[in-house]
Amino acid sequence: MHLTIKANNVSKQLATLMFALSISMVYAFELGDKLLNFIETKYGPPARERLETWQDLANNPLHLSTTEKLNKVNQFFNKANFKSDWQHWGKEDYWATPVELLATNGGDCEDYSIAKYFTLKTMGVSVEKLRITYVKAIRLNQAHMILAYYETPGSEPLILDNLIGDIRPASKRPDLVPVYSFNGDGLWLSKQRGQGKKIGKSEKLSRWVDLNTRLLDGLK
Repeated sequence: MHLTIKANNVSKQLATLMFALSISMVYAFELGDKLLNFIETKYGPPARERLETWQDLANNPLHLSTTEKLNKVNQFFNKANFKSDWQHWGKEDYWATPVELLATNGGDCEDYSIAKYFTLKTMGVSVEKLRITYVKAIRLNQAHMILAYYETPGSEPLILDNLIGDIRPASKRPDLVPVYSFNGDGLWLSKQRGQGKKIGKSEKLSRWVDLNTRLLDGLK
C-alpha cells in the first residue's frame, strides 16, 4: 500500500449510493430500487441480497449496544472473499466503496476497513472513536489495514480485522505494528494505546481524498 494514487473512475450509480451513506446520520440509509436493480442485473441476485442485508443492518442500530454493532459489522463484511487489487480490479491499491465490495463479494484489507468504518458511522458510532489504521502485519511481512475502535481517546483500541474473526484489544494483536491512522477528521501517527499524535488532516492521503471525491461525484 502506498500513500498516493491517481484518481480512479467508477460508476456514478455507486458514487451516488456512497454519498447517501455519508449523510445517513441525518436521513435513513436507503438503497434505491434503481441501484439495486442495476447491481442485480450486473452481479446477480446474491449481490442484491448482500446489499439489502447491509441496508437492514445499517438501519436497525437502536436496539444494539456498541459492542453488538462492532461485532455484527465485523462479521458481516468479513464474509466477503479476500481478493488482491490486481486479481480483483486489475490495478494496484484500489480503495473500493462498500457497494463495490458487496456487489462483487470480494476485496482486500483496505476495502473491509473502509466498509466497516462507513457502516459503523451510519449506525451512530462516533467518528472520533473510529480510526482506519495502517499497520505492518508481522507474520505476513507486509502492509495491512484494520479498523480500530477507541472507547475513549486514551483507551486501548479494539481491532476489527479480516485476518481473524473475533475482535481483540490491540495488546492481544502482537502480530500488528501500527504506523498511522486516519478518519474523516484527521491523520495520526499511531501507537498501541491511545490515539497517537495528530500530524495533519486526512486530506494528506490521496486515496482517501479520491474515495470521498467519488462519493460526491454522484451528485454531478
